[in-house]
Amino acid sequence: MKILFCGDVVGKSGRTVLAEALPRLKKELAADLVIVNGENAAHGFGLTPKLYQSFIRLGADAVTLGNHSFDKADINESLNSEQTLIRPMNYPENTIGHGFCIIEKNGIRICVAQLLGKVFMRPVEDPFKTIDSFIQSHQSDYDLLIVDFHAEATAEKIGMGYFLDGRASLVIGTHTHTPTADARILPNGTGYQTDAGMCGDYDSVIGMTVASALPRFSGIQQRLIPAEQTGTFCGTLADIDTNTGRCVQITPIRIGPHLINTPV
Repeated sequence: MKILFCGDVVGKSGRTVLAEALPRLKKELAADLVIVNGENAAHGFGLTPKLYQSFIRLGADAVTLGNHSFDKADINESLNSEQTLIRPMNYPENTIGHGFCIIEKNGIRICVAQLLGKVFMRPVEDPFKTIDSFIQSHQSDYDLLIVDFHAEATAEKIGMGYFLDGRASLVIGTHTHTPTADARILPNGTGYQTDAGMCGDYDSVIGMTVASALPRFSGIQQRLIPAEQTGTFCGTLADIDTNTGRCVQITPIRIGPHLINTPV
């Protein structure tokens, strides 16, 4: 089973390149399941119901969020009603929304789950304990487990990869908007990449204009403005053996003017 994971969609440039690339990629790569991280899609911060629906129409099977899950107030109703709109499962108990969904494809039940990191992030429940408890109580409900780990620290992401090695088919990091060169298969068969990167304008500071971002490093907390020139698509394609749940191949996908592109 081929799973296409699309990195954080940032602002208008990210939405544009996703709309241009995703339908073609889904067809050309014969992707069985598509996951889009959409938490920065609405002018760089959060997601709206309209944008969620647009991603579904483009071919997404599930849309994950992150630390900006609740930035747009009008998304709250969708978080409760849309089963394939996923926020991190380690937010406090009784938080609105769903931390996972289960999608059936060709008789295979795929669980898409999301976790939020704790290092350099806002306080949340322990992601390691949360996912461990989830697996123990739900592993009979699915055949494959895909985890979007939305975290800042590289070490925390790598630690989660090894923590879930052999228990998840795929662990993909998001949040830092910079694609890492470490896509690999861990010893027990879990496909892993520290960060899938973003779908957005890389002539920027992680998706924000250089002019609006630089003053913040000198302590001036001015408003960040999304960069909106030509976007680059970044994502990851993983091929999962549905008999064993092991990843047999993992390939970064990069299409656009800013990075060394991966042929597809």
